[in-house]
This record gives sequence, structure tokens and C-alpha cells, in this order.
Amino acid sequence: MAKPKHVILAVDDEEDMLATYKAILGRTYDLKLANSGEASLEMIKKDNIDLVILDILMPKMDGIEALRRIKEASPGVDVIIVTASKEIKSAVECMKMGAYDYVTKPFEVDELKAAVAKALEKKELLLENFCLKAIIKESESFCELIGASKLMKDIFRAIDDVAKTDSTVLITGESGTGKELVAKAIHKKSGRAEKPFVAINCAAIPDNLLESELFGFEAGSFTGAFEKKLGKFELASGGTVFLDEIGCMSPAMQAKLLRVLEEKAIDRIGGRSPMQIDVRIIAASNINFRAAIIEGKFREDLYYRLNVIPIHMPSLRERKEDVPFLLDHFLRRFNKEFNKKVAGFTEEAASLLLSYQWPGNVRELENMMERIVVLSKNGKITSSDLPIGASAKEEPKNIKPLSEAVYLLEKAEIDRTLKNAQGNKTKAAKILGIHRTTLLSKMRALRMM
Repeated sequence: MAKPKHVILAVDDEEDMLATYKAILGRTYDLKLANSGEASLEMIKKDNIDLVILDILMPKMDGIEALRRIKEASPGVDVIIVTASKEIKSAVECMKMGAYDYVTKPFEVDELKAAVAKALEKKELLLENFCLKAIIKESESFCELIGASKLMKDIFRAIDDVAKTDSTVLITGESGTGKELVAKAIHKKSGRAEKPFVAINCAAIPDNLLESELFGFEAGSFTGAFEKKLGKFELASGGTVFLDEIGCMSPAMQAKLLRVLEEKAIDRIGGRSPMQIDVRIIAASNINFRAAIIEGKFREDLYYRLNVIPIHMPSLRERKEDVPFLLDHFLRRFNKEFNKKVAGFTEEAASLLLSYQWPGNVRELENMMERIVVLSKNGKITSSDLPIGASAKEEPKNIKPLSEAVYLLEKAEIDRTLKNAQGNKTKAAKILGIHRTTLLSKMRALRMM
């Protein structure tokens, strides 16, 4: 969709001057013409004017009076005064009254064009700053979720609506899209905001430990259980439990979670009787639940229990109009954090960043901006400052996104090592130089067990 032209009103009582303005500005801008101060005021009342070019010497209502009335009627409209060289004193008076600039007759074409471009650029910058401040202010109430696109506005509305209830929420979307921020925003806007928000990454904790993390255990319930431990559900009492990467949860744990959802109660390991809990559950995952259900990796009944209120986070490539706001947000944050004064982006660098597909979504953009600000000198970011991935306008079709490439590489390496170790996970972990529990966690995340 083409950007609408700026609307400029040229005011002069001489037809030749109006024809001159039309010849100079008519093709570039939406130019409107008025042959008197009175006519200009009528047009300003009915049209959305961005800039007025106003002659001082006019009969009846001169430019000074017209300027005064224009500013009364529409204070936000910028005015460029056009005057003869001998009337500089009047031009200065107009500047004191709020005129943006002045040019003297006879003016050079380039001089007028430059004055107009400068005035409109300043107006755009003010509008951009106003919009940015509004977005940043909104993001503060949504836990730093940034966006002005329709997709993000729909997410904000969903968060506001969901926060009023205690319904279970399932947040889906690719990695790095901000699913945990959505969960935090729902909690922050809910009636549980003063109570704890407890997050747990189901993919990062081995299955034999996940149960005790969620439900806790009694002293003496197993070897090493020297004292009672409260689980996440008890620690979050009255608040919210966020189960991230729930798609990595084993079938056995899924069955236990289903019981929690149905009965609003938990069983501590080694406990004698169920304990009632008062928590809201929000879950998130990047898996395809339909496919996981068909493959027998995720319980269908649990899916329906979790998916009471579904929220899908769009990828960054689906909402590219938000990229400039995100770049500005992280630039400001990292400038402040690292005491830098990086000024912004060159036109070429900005163009490359806007055309990039962002396979790692907002997380990739955030990490890239941190790296650039840390390594950059205090000036504008150029295309040479950008990582190799972001400096390509199109992703080569034969290259996989980094996250997918790493996924496949890790899976292949673990599979090869396990074969060499004849399936012995302890031995395989030693060969890989990691702890056995880390290996099991990775295998679970890679759907290898």
C-alpha cells in the first residue's frame, strides 16, 4: 500500500505564484491552493493540512493575521512564510508567532523544496516519537511486548480479555516469539497480580525431577529427601503457574497434570492425602499439538483441558511492520544498559533489517541488537555492522534456519554417540562431555525418547 502524500496548502493572492507552487510541488505532494487568508482558514477547517506556505503581503487579511488565526484554529499545522527581502522584520515577527520557517522572494526552487522537506521531516519525526512513546507506554503494561501491528493489537486485546478470568490458557507459537511475556502480562493484569508468578521449563528438567519440582515431596519419601520441599504449585498459591515447553512433558507426567486440572489438587511425593491448590495454569509450547496427538506423544484429553483459551503468538516475519519499533526499543535499552550512544541505522542497514526473515523471531532480534550495540562505536549502525544472516535480503532457499540446523545437528550427534556406546546413556554422556541428566533432557527435547 502506497504511503499517502503530504497535504500542503499554498496561499497567495497572485495567480502566477499559485501556478509556480503547483509546478514546483504539485507532483510530489497533495497541493491545495488558496488566493486569500480567508479562503485558507476555510480550507484548514475542512481539510487535514500538514503544511501551509503563506505569503505575507495580501489584501484584506495579510499573512501575519492569517498566521495568527491558523495557529488558533490548528496549532499543529506548520507554516512557512514567504516574504519580500525588504520585509524580513515581518518574517521575524511571524517566527515569534509560531511560523516554522521563512523564504524570501524571489526564491530558488531548491530553497523552497528544502524548506518544505525539512518542515515535513520534522512533523514526521514528532509523529513517530509520539507513536513510539504510546507503544512503549503500552508495552510497559504488557510486560515489554512491543507492537503496533493488527496481529499484536489482537494479542493485546486477548490478554486484556483473558486476564479478567481464571481460565486455563494455552499459548502456541514459534520459539522466540514472546510466549512467556504473554503469560506474564496475563498474570500482571489479572486479579492474581499480587500473588506469585512461577515459571517452569518442562524441557529443561529431567522427568524424574519434574514431578518433585511441580508437586514437592515429604521428608523421607526417597533417598536424599532429608526435609520437606514445596513444589511450584504450592509456591504459586493464589497466583499463576506457567508451564513452558509443555509439549516435552512425558505421558506419565501428562496424566498427573491432567488430574491436577480436573481435581484442583496435588499429591506431594510421599504425601498421604491430596492437597487442594488455588492457582491459574498457563501453558506454552512450539509443537504442533494435532500432530503430537496423532503420534501418541501428547494426550488429547490434556490438550483440551489446557486449550480452554488459545492464544497464538505470530512469528516476526508475519508482523514485519513491528520490526522498526522493536529495533528502536532494544537500541534504547542497550544504549542505556551499556552506556553507549549509538544513533540509529543508516538507510541501507535499516532496509536490510526490514527485509530479513528473522527465523529466530524477537529473541534473535534482541540478541543481535545487544551484540551490535556492544561492539559498535558511537555513531550510526551500518550494513557492515550487521551479522551475516541479517545482511542478506533473502534467505537462500537451500539453507535451513539456524534453530532447525542446530536441532538436526544435535540429534544426529547424540544418535551417533549412543550407537557407539551401544545405547548406554551414561557412557554416551561421558563421550559428549555432559552430565547424564543433561543428555536425557536434550533427548527429551529432541523427541528421542
